[in-house]
Amino acid sequence: MQNLVLVAPASALVGLLFALVLWLRLRQADAGNAKMQEIAAAIHEGAMAFLKREYTYLAGFVVVLATVLFLAINPLTAVSFVVGAILSATAGYAGMKVATAANVRTAQAARTGINAALTVAFSSGAIMGMLVAGLGLFGLGVLFYLIPDPTIVNGYALGASSIALFARVGGGIYTKAADVGSDLVGKIEAGIPEDDPRNAGVIADNVGDNVGDVAGMGADLFESYVGSMIATMTLGIVLFGVGGTLLPLLVASVGILASVLGCLFVRAKDGVRLGAVLERGLWISALVTLVVSFFVVR
Repeated sequence: MQNLVLVAPASALVGLLFALVLWLRLRQADAGNAKMQEIAAAIHEGAMAFLKREYTYLAGFVVVLATVLFLAINPLTAVSFVVGAILSATAGYAGMKVATAANVRTAQAARTGINAALTVAFSSGAIMGMLVAGLGLFGLGVLFYLIPDPTIVNGYALGASSIALFARVGGGIYTKAADVGSDLVGKIEAGIPEDDPRNAGVIADNVGDNVGDVAGMGADLFESYVGSMIATMTLGIVLFGVGGTLLPLLVASVGILASVLGCLFVRAKDGVRLGAVLERGLWISALVTLVVSFFVVR
């Protein structure tokens, strides 16, 4: 039964590979004219600089807390904590690079049609989703295979939560400060129109949007995804022993594979409501997960 745990990291790798394919395809999309690329480059540079500074301080926090866990609780719990923090930060960092590259490509695609814009935008969102689920499930599956004890692996969720707390709040505070500053100085004092790229505060506002809503949200989802699995694994081991920890991992594995399948059915067409296109992918993923999970549970 222990070998079945390897289904989780294997499924996660499928999701990560799918994200890589989408990223390679996204990079080939038209990035627009020189002015669009100049503005996008400024936003990208600011976002990555913010993330680098934020992660520098977070690294110190992770080291201190890992040392406390190592000395006060368990060395393996400290290792799980560090792994969770690293993978959560990795998901946010990779998602940031994808988002800042997709922003300008979505805008350029929208100049040719709404359907083209949906394709680019959905691909970038799918990459972030697969990164969060893939890295989360891969790390948890490998850790639990090596250390089959949810009380120790729970450190993995703590590491993810630590990154999510600072990334989500820090990015949100930054973007609100930039938004208010650009409005007060740019619009009121300098008379620059709202959201004009000549206003440095507007660039900072867009940087904050990416940091808070992409890197921060990604870390937040990573923590929720991992925490919910570990919670059900803990209930499983209480009720059914070690065998009860396997089901959450298998259901999550089914979910990733079903999500990959659902993404393949999101294809925009002229005259079709965009909401219906997204709903089709959602329903296909949900139905596949429901049917396969029924047999997994049995």
